[in-house]
Amino acid sequence: MTQIQTETVEEVINTGENQSTPAHTVVPHTLVRERILEEAQGRLMRVGEEFEGGFAVLEKYHRTVSIFGSARLPQDHPAALKAYEVAAHLARAGYAVATGGGNGIMEAANHGAYDAGGGSIGINIQLPMEQNLNPYTTDHFTFKHFFARKVLLTLGSHAYIYCPGGFGTLDELFEIITLMQTKKIPRAPIILMGDHFWKPLDSFIRHVLLEGFEVISPEDTQLYTITEDIDEIVHIIESHAPAES
Repeated sequence: MTQIQTETVEEVINTGENQSTPAHTVVPHTLVRERILEEAQGRLMRVGEEFEGGFAVLEKYHRTVSIFGSARLPQDHPAALKAYEVAAHLARAGYAVATGGGNGIMEAANHGAYDAGGGSIGINIQLPMEQNLNPYTTDHFTFKHFFARKVLLTLGSHAYIYCPGGFGTLDELFEIITLMQTKKIPRAPIILMGDHFWKPLDSFIRHVLLEGFEVISPEDTQLYTITEDIDEIVHIIESHAPAES
């Protein structure tokens, strides 16, 4: 039977547990597969528990808007000030605001909703050295798994607002665009707030993806709206919102 080194097993499983196998011993592939399956099943159980906890928070709110953006921007940055403003307007309109619960844009949005007396939700992630929960949440839940956290932030919202951000923000944006494009989730407003930041991306989408390579359809460019007008943002969201019960 083909055999592999224990170190490879530990890299694949990476649990930090069950270190009973001595280093440099060989382990059959069948044992490797069993360990991987056991770890996968354990992780699925933990993810399921996180889903239950997260949805228990979100189900308290009838209408929720998720706001995304960089954790690195200071609170006096124009993008953070805009996030504070739009969150406050949405809270006064009866929406709970959900963010990743961290600093930067997330803190500004939570702060705006909090100051306006609305629901301010932090869907936080447990990391070794950063991402502390900001102090402006009325409800929060801390995840260990990025996947479960992303599901809560994306699939439980009636609208999505994207402020300037880095790779994480872009990842969250294109996941939602793709899910709507492929009709895996219902259409909802996707608002890119910040003309200077988002219009270059819009130009790339239109001129490269659509016109240059024809890898998207013309209607795909209608999946999102770029605007900095707070009243327009609230109007767009209100036009698609479910009626209050």
